[in-house]
Formats: sequence, structure tokens, C-alpha cells
Amino acid sequence: MKISYKHFLEFPGWTKMPSFILQIIKENNVKKILEIGSGANPALDVNTVRELKLDFTTSDVDENELKKADDIYKKLMLDLSKRKINTVDKYDLIFSRMVGEHISNGEIFHKNIYKLLNPKGLSVHCFSTLYAFPFVLNRFMPEGLSNMLLNRFAPRDEEKHGKFKVYYRWSRGPSKKMIEKFKEIGFEIIEYNGYFGHNYYKKIIPLHKLEQLKARWLVKHPVPSLTGYACVILRKRNIFEL
Repeated sequence: MKISYKHFLEFPGWTKMPSFILQIIKENNVKKILEIGSGANPALDVNTVRELKLDFTTSDVDENELKKADDIYKKLMLDLSKRKINTVDKYDLIFSRMVGEHISNGEIFHKNIYKLLNPKGLSVHCFSTLYAFPFVLNRFMPEGLSNMLLNRFAPRDEEKHGKFKVYYRWSRGPSKKMIEKFKEIGFEIIEYNGYFGHNYYKKIIPLHKLEQLKARWLVKHPVPSLTGYACVILRKRNIFEL
């Protein structure tokens, strides 16, 4: 198990995601893939899926989002936070980017993923975490105020990236408690990386500079509960390994 702490600019959950997940696919000879919550915008583009002959399923809770995706992708309406799910397919890799914080029941979510993985299959997730201050506000303040602040400090393309309700149920840095939770389900933790800092104060220059100083200090003196983002790579253990 590898645990590391880095500056948030190294976080692979945004623009680095295609190359990050592609490396995992190639290193593990993955062919059958499920991306969670990707809807109309899967992490890998059409040309990559075609070139590597991947069996790639994009999933979402919104059927209209799935309809926008290219037909090279299989499409699955799916909510893995529910106890009963509408698929029995098995996958070599199940992954998500910036979805974990929106899951209402983290335990059920990861147990469902475990069930859908082939033996030694991989589960990879990049997500924002508590208790970075902007995400604490995002979690506990009224939704209307949260939306207003998001549009002010981190505007999004609503067509591609809407503002969804956040729960942060299992969205934490690599603490001992989180590691044990994943192990109890039956996962081996390959990597668990925490990232310090964020860009939410970018328009308030003095605060932004202080945040970057704090982030660099925390990389050298890590506190798991103060991460802003995390990325976890899990492997499904065989029954005889449990």
C-alpha cells in the first residue's frame, strides 16, 4: 500500500484524468470498463476507445445525459448508492472523477462496485474531501448560497458540469479509518493519495497566497483530515485472500 501527499495541482481528477486512467488501463491490460457518473462526457475520447478496442460503459443517473454520449460507448442508467442495482455485468476497471463527494451512501456505493468487479479488478476514484474549508461550506451551507458562491468563485459549464448535491460520506483523505473501511469491504489498497490546497480563493489574491503557503506546508507535514482532494486505487481481493 502506497500513501502519499501532494499539492493539489498534481491531482489527476481534472484535466490529467485521461492520461492517468489510460496509464492504469495499459499497465493492467484492462478491456472492460465502467465509468461512474460520466454521462455525456466520458474521460476517454472516442478515438482512444476505438484504437484500444475497449469495452467502455458510461453511466449516469440521468438518462438525458446518457443520450448525449457517442454511440461507441455503452450506456447504463445506474445509481450505485442504492441497495438494488440494475446490472449484473462484471468489469475489469470501475472508476470515477469528482463523483464520490456526491454519493449519499458511501458504504453501499463501494460494496456495489466490489460486486461488479471481476476478480482482481480495479476501483479508482478521484474526489474532493472534507475538511478543506470550501468543501465544509459547500456541505453545510444552504444550497442556494452554495450555488451563488460556486458561480462566483468557480463558474462551470452547466451543460457539462452541473452543480449537484454533496454529501462527502466517504470523501476523506488517507486516514487509518478510511483505509480500514475499504479493507472491510474486501479491497486491497494499492494507492491512497491526498492533495492539499485549492483554487477557490484565486480571485482574492492575499487569501490565495496564504492557501498556497499552507498547502505546501501540509505536503511536508501531512494531516489526512485537511486534504482538499484524494485519489484511491483499490483492487478486489480474491476470497482466499480475505
